[in-house]
Amino acid sequence: VQLQASGGGLVQAGGSLRLSCAASGRTFSTYTMGWFRQAPGKERDFVAAISASGGSTYYADSVKGRFTISRDNAKNTVYLQMNSLEPEDTAVYYCAADYYPEIRSSIWYPLNRVDAWGQGTLVTVSS
Repeated sequence: VQLQASGGGLVQAGGSLRLSCAASGRTFSTYTMGWFRQAPGKERDFVAAISASGGSTYYADSVKGRFTISRDNAKNTVYLQMNSLEPEDTAVYYCAADYYPEIRSSIWYPLNRVDAWGQGTLVTVSS
């Protein structure tokens, strides 16, 4: 599967941003999608995942209550709505796919062993 992320940019602390990731090459509604991020000088960290149907979601503790993952299977797109952004959210955000319809939490965290990665989109939060 090919994944194309977009929507990054510069935003002030407290602001909002929505990332999108368009998928192609495999039936979108059959696999789990999610997001990771990598801050400068740090390892890539899990952010959120959503099941193939969209009925289940899974979040890192650091973003619970602020970020919302969703998907539109008709548009082959997954979204990450980010609210109440903090400077600590500054990172390159990557979308990813696990070729399984239900969320396998350990695949996303801590193993980070997903099947496909998109290119990153940079989010910068200024204080």
